[in-house]
Amino acid sequence: MILAVDVNYDQKRARAAGVLFSNWTAAHPYSKFISILDEVKKYIPGEFYKRELPCILKLINEHKLRPQIIIVDGYVYLDGSTKPGLGKYLFDQLNGKIPIIGVAKNPYKDITSEYEVYRGGSKRPLYVTSAGIPINKAKNKIRSMHGIFRIPDMLRLVDQDARQQ
Repeated sequence: MILAVDVNYDQKRARAAGVLFSNWTAAHPYSKFISILDEVKKYIPGEFYKRELPCILKLINEHKLRPQIIIVDGYVYLDGSTKPGLGKYLFDQLNGKIPIIGVAKNPYKDITSEYEVYRGGSKRPLYVTSAGIPINKAKNKIRSMHGIFRIPDMLRLVDQDARQQ
């Protein structure tokens, strides 16, 4: 199983969403999960993971999720290979036992074109980074995901679930 996660915030509260699906080309989720955190740390530039990581860990632990791979909305490595981002911190918290793929919609200042993935005829790339899975394999998996648009359907779905009130 593959788990896509996303988190949305309002004031001091966070809503973490997870969509579990059976394979990369799945058109529909196997299951969906929500966790609510009433107190979250405020956003600090350059330390996004400190706010987001506890939310994702609560989702995983509260629902006893043990996927084969996790997709996060963001970066595993901010520069593609050495500067840790949210996904790398999650990978480390899970003791390197679950591969993580990061899919970011916007470029980070240190990311290169090597990490770009184009989907659905879009002129704008997604930025894919990974830990525990080779980058070329991670990029191919994201390319193969269901959906005709830039953002794969399962990632769009988890984003919508995180944003619901």
